[in-house]
Amino acid sequence: MTATGRLELEKPEDENLENLPVRIIGDPELNERFGFNERSEEWHRKSRQKLLRKLDLHILPIIVMMYLLNYLDRSNLSQARLGGLETDLGLHGNQFNIATSILFIGYLLMQIPSNVLLVRTRPSLYLGICMALWGVVSGLQAATSRFSGILACRFFLGFVEAPFFPGIMMLLSSWYTRAELAHRFAFFYGGSQLGNMFGGLVAAGVLGNMNHACGIAGWRWLFIIEGSVTVIISLLSTIILPDFPNSTKWLNEEEQAYAVWCLSADIGEVDDNYSMDVKEAAILALKDYKVYLFGLMLHSNTLTQTFTYFFPTIVKTLGYSNTITLLLTVPVWFVAFIFGFTISYHASRTNERTFHIIGAMAVALAGNILVISTTNNGVRFFAMFLMPIGAFPGVQIILAWVANSMPRPAAKRSVALALCNVFSNSSNIYGAYLYPSSEGPRYIKGGIVISFLGSSRLLGRTFRPSFSGKSSQLGLSLQGPGNAGGGRGDALRGYEKAFKPEHTSTLDTVNNLGNLYKYQGKLAEAEEMYQWALRGKEIALGPEHTSTLNAINNLGFR
Repeated sequence: MTATGRLELEKPEDENLENLPVRIIGDPELNERFGFNERSEEWHRKSRQKLLRKLDLHILPIIVMMYLLNYLDRSNLSQARLGGLETDLGLHGNQFNIATSILFIGYLLMQIPSNVLLVRTRPSLYLGICMALWGVVSGLQAATSRFSGILACRFFLGFVEAPFFPGIMMLLSSWYTRAELAHRFAFFYGGSQLGNMFGGLVAAGVLGNMNHACGIAGWRWLFIIEGSVTVIISLLSTIILPDFPNSTKWLNEEEQAYAVWCLSADIGEVDDNYSMDVKEAAILALKDYKVYLFGLMLHSNTLTQTFTYFFPTIVKTLGYSNTITLLLTVPVWFVAFIFGFTISYHASRTNERTFHIIGAMAVALAGNILVISTTNNGVRFFAMFLMPIGAFPGVQIILAWVANSMPRPAAKRSVALALCNVFSNSSNIYGAYLYPSSEGPRYIKGGIVISFLGSSRLLGRTFRPSFSGKSSQLGLSLQGPGNAGGGRGDALRGYEKAFKPEHTSTLDTVNNLGNLYKYQGKLAEAEEMYQWALRGKEIALGPEHTSTLNAINNLGFR
């Protein structure tokens, strides 16, 4: 806490922030009730650390477990294939590929409706129910006897799995500041690699030891066991998962208020889930060009992950038995988890994304090129390490970038996150056809397509400058009205440099400069600042947004 009464939080992971002044004060209503602005710097440091420990303990382990099971239930079809699923169901031609891709049709259809519903409900209950449903549907795959049955199960599995990933992204961004979010998200996303790792272990044990136990094929037991575990964990998730900061029961009243206050201090406004209706949120998100740029980046990066749904089949081309093949996937995914977390964490700590994404993509491309270029088992197995090591970190970094770039309002953020996830996972619909069994062992078609994605590295390199394009609409300059000087003027220049003039953080600082001038009796200068903030917020947030209306209110009290 500084002498001006501002909270010193970790700085957001945007470039040029090293010398940025401390954020503005948090929500004034909460400060009036609890006096957070008047607390000492030491009190804020200890209180935030205590709150983060409690949040991390309640949130991170359960969401990693949930994502592990989410990915395991989504990708276990590839492991069941080694246990004779294709033969037992009479699949032929590209029917297995169709069963793989149909999941993502259902998945995409439910993305936006689900995330809009999430901000109007209790996330702990909503996500827990969705998890129980996908566990049931996953288990029902064991009862299928023909292609139509597995096709229906896969479609509905995607439909009920859809709320989970964007929902967790939304939930995390509702609890953690921008600086705190990235490495928590990297930890969460590691659940996908762990899901593939444990999936290989479980499948090796089940297919190797339970085949025809009680007259049931091993691949059917695989669906039954994994679906049952998912349902059990879903019950725990409804108890452990938090809701939003102002309605979580395992926080006392002051901790709830402090969690809300910290986020308002980080962003400049309270995260109000009811500040706009669904139509307004959708329009605001659809008009934001960043959604489409992020979506394109995610689409190309996610396409490099499509091998995941065929990975056991790819490893099988090395010539080993089914059990050995599944066990060979375990170290690959463990190493991918370590590298993915390390790269994402380093990107967060260094405030650099572009070259981390480019570097990871280069590793993925190298792995694909090696797989299609040789039949040497040693080289191919090494390349199979490179493929997931390079494919996953880029997506992790971009997704955290999305949440940090569109922090408020909450309704718009929920739609934007869902839209980005739609763009991202749409690549899996056609990506499922890149690895037909007839293309083994080298899978040249899939390797060539993935290799051409080197162009996405150029997109990553040119992405950051595009954020400044909207500045011209605002007509803002570093000098600003009134030639504001002193610490507050330095703050404005710092935020304009780091966030660009159109960013809501910059506009909040402009508004605070207006407050300062008003308290000093410089009403003409205050009016200029308020008008500046109002112009910007009308363009950035829309005329109906509560933050825009607050700027109008400030002008009325001049």
